[in-house]
Amino acid sequence: MAATLNLIGAGHVGRALGRVFAARGVFAVQDVLTRSLSSAQTAAAFIGAGRALDDIAALRPAGVWMLAVSDDRIGSIAAALARAHDLRGAVVFHCSGAKASGELAPLRAAGALVASVHPVRSFADPAGVAAAFEGTFCGVEGDEAALAQLVPSFEAAGARIVRIDAAAKTVYHAAAVFASNYLVTVLDAALRAYQAAGIPEPVARELAGPLAGETLANVLRLGAAGALSGPIARGDDDTVARQQAAVTAWDGATGALYAALAEATRGLAQRKHGGES
Repeated sequence: MAATLNLIGAGHVGRALGRVFAARGVFAVQDVLTRSLSSAQTAAAFIGAGRALDDIAALRPAGVWMLAVSDDRIGSIAAALARAHDLRGAVVFHCSGAKASGELAPLRAAGALVASVHPVRSFADPAGVAAAFEGTFCGVEGDEAALAQLVPSFEAAGARIVRIDAAAKTVYHAAAVFASNYLVTVLDAALRAYQAAGIPEPVARELAGPLAGETLANVLRLGAAGALSGPIARGDDDTVARQQAAVTAWDGATGALYAALAEATRGLAQRKHGGES
């Protein structure tokens, strides 16, 4: 019989995971708590299970508790939960990529088994994530007794588990920011630069798409150093200097971004050529 699950916080992450758990029978979704009853009702309807609540004291006992709240609320919610309920022996985990399981210290002190499970996905489309959760990487750390229950449960939901060092959790999350958020920022600079050269935005996306896609495929196949090409990799400093000046004259902020990326790319080029020698 599946363990009962109480869900605290039901934004995009909470809704998507709740629907996956309910659909696959991984957990029996019991109570869904958010800051307003209407949002809890909407979340429970999306999940397809759970009693909607807006009062932490009304939560029923459960074997597993998931905190899918914003990073800055994890500590306060953990403290409130520890005051409101006896969670000795229960498993409590949060879904933050930036905060470690230590944020749940009040619950650990109260006898709960705590952990962090971070699905490495963009949750902009919760329904889409829930429908295609199979193969999703999840970074986990925390109490071994908690992970002994959570790891097989997430694997049953289709997740691929990666153990991470809790002490390096912030750097771990920064890696995801580089791979996702900052990649978008760099591509935005490329699209705007194309447009500054007179190319309409839809055509700019068509130009950038194959180049960015092939580069990403090469990085994943060859590693970053092996995939690097272009003027810095060739040692064409004059071209880099002309581009730096032209981009700065067009847009100062983008020029500063170019300069920072050029400096980082020089270090990558040194690794590339060091590996080739």
